[in-house]
Amino acid sequence: MKVAVLLSGGMDSVAALYQAREEHEVVSTLSFDYGSKHNHKEIPFAEHHSALHGIIHHRIPLHFVNDLFQSDLLKSGGEVPEGHYAAENMKKTVVPFRNGIMLSIAAGVAESDGAKGIVIAAHAGDHAIYPDCRASFMESMAAAIRTGTYAEIELLRPFIGMSKAQIAARGAELGVDFSQTWSCYKGGDIHCGACGTCIERREAFMEAGVKDPTEYRDLPEIPSAPCVS
Repeated sequence: MKVAVLLSGGMDSVAALYQAREEHEVVSTLSFDYGSKHNHKEIPFAEHHSALHGIIHHRIPLHFVNDLFQSDLLKSGGEVPEGHYAAENMKKTVVPFRNGIMLSIAAGVAESDGAKGIVIAAHAGDHAIYPDCRASFMESMAAAIRTGTYAEIELLRPFIGMSKAQIAARGAELGVDFSQTWSCYKGGDIHCGACGTCIERREAFMEAGVKDPTEYRDLPEIPSAPCVS
């Protein structure tokens, strides 16, 4: 199947690109520049991996998100919180309906590029504090994209049954150079090591038994995941 891949430049989406190349014909990749504090660190890695495999890369500006939306993930927002990725304070990093907006645009781009599928790196570890990561949302978007396109484009989630550690292990098997990926929400010169995505990244490599090639500013103790009632 011809597919388009949502490629942020993070470790999950880059691994999804490499997985998609094993199973499909990747016709294009899409990155969204929406004003997050780390877009400028992530997107060059998306460009790098696309160029490495000779795939057309679309960099799509969504500046209105930074201007109009409330989120500490955005340049217009407050400080990025630290702690476990699943902690309650991580709600501050939610960008309202981000995946809905991006998937809607991706559907139009994918159909225009002749694709029959869209690959997104959603996985089992995506936490419920992010409403647009929940299975019910993704299933609804999949139905909308399929019925709203002449090509009846499918939304493909190859990692939906996998943890981030399993994605790290699979990416290593596929030859992903994880030093050429970015996670840190703070978007500094190097990974901070303490924000939710840095904690999640460190934890994934550790649990997978895969060498972590990342340079971190700090290495605080990895906090325990909060209990979910």
